[in-house]
Amino acid sequence: MNLRLICAALLFSGVLPMASAADYPNKPIRIVVPFPAGGPVDITARTLAPRLGEALGQRILIDNRGGAGGILGSDIVAKSPADGHTLLLCTTGNAINVSLVKNLPYDIRKDFTAVSMVAIITSILVVHPSLPAKTVKDLIALAKAKPDALSYASTGNGAPTHLAGELFKTMAGVKMLHVPYKGASLALIDLISGHVQLSFISAPGSMQHVEAGRLRLLAVTNAKRSALLPEVPTISEAGLRGYESEGWHGLFTPAGTPKPVVDRLYREFAAALRDPKISAVMLAGGAEPVGMPPDEFAVKLNAEIEKWAKVVKTSGMKVD
Repeated sequence: MNLRLICAALLFSGVLPMASAADYPNKPIRIVVPFPAGGPVDITARTLAPRLGEALGQRILIDNRGGAGGILGSDIVAKSPADGHTLLLCTTGNAINVSLVKNLPYDIRKDFTAVSMVAIITSILVVHPSLPAKTVKDLIALAKAKPDALSYASTGNGAPTHLAGELFKTMAGVKMLHVPYKGASLALIDLISGHVQLSFISAPGSMQHVEAGRLRLLAVTNAKRSALLPEVPTISEAGLRGYESEGWHGLFTPAGTPKPVVDRLYREFAAALRDPKISAVMLAGGAEPVGMPPDEFAVKLNAEIEKWAKVVKTSGMKVD
């Protein structure tokens, strides 16, 4: 076999792309955060960046490209070279957008390679103290007794907090009024004042109000108990079996990135997430470090897309 045929055979088998990954990374790595600076995803990226830079031997640049609920920044990465030097750190919203947003400029399944779920976000179900509901079962009974009398606040139409409420309504067989706000702070103001009765909301921004007695905590929305609130039951444990609304931060590369590069990125991110100092900072911000392997994360992503597509269809929700 001549040299040309040997090279062609190696290229077809995938050996050459694997070998070319030996010198990775050979320039600074850009992590695109498709949200403004200072938000939860940005904090996760900047917490991990110094450790990753040391491990990979290159500068880690955080590039905030907010807009359109994470779509603009995601599209930048989808169209970037598949060499592992441009990464996307995004959220559950990317899985939700598949069914919620028409004409997405990318296909999250085809245009990206899943690297790792980096963190799970602790979210909680809280009610105003005036509401005569001390447990999840109490809340369901009250909602069934008074259809559409209870209202729940979200951080916007189509936001994960909105879908969490719609999933609860569907699974519990209750009717509640959805009240969307432009952000968590506005939702909290009306929740604390009693203008709305409950919310499925991020723990870090609301626990101070729980501790002060301005809100009552019923359960966490996650699949498992949170390391941040280990004594608090999940909604599933507390009376609505099988309920799970879990926010996450996930790492992706453009599709076609060589597997050795993806594997290297996963190993370094997983190692950074095991660092006690990094874990402590993330937990304090409500992000529980995960480090889920690429294949497992790809399966989880598909399950999330299908799950939230059903909620979007059932509720008939539309984005603003």
